Amino acid sequence: MTTQIHGSAIRQMVNESTETFSRDSLVAAIIERFGEETHFHSCAAKNMTADELISFFEDNGKLSREDYTFAEGPGHECNH
Repeated sequence: MTTQIHGSAIRQMVNESTETFSRDSLVAAIIERFGEETHFHSCAAKNMTADELISFFEDNGKLSREDYTFAEGPGHECNH
């Protein structure tokens, strides 16, 4: 059975890290922490791989493609 984790766990992981991420290193860090078989969900999407989740965050303006940090402020995080 595949584990499902909310994407907010990735936001927390990145915000708590002192590491600077590239896209590849972020995917690797997610897989290392949560496992290769883990899938992710958000309020708007389900069953995403780590790579798909990163694309989802990028496409929604929540994750910077330049430095792979999360945007902060209204409209950039879940309220649950």
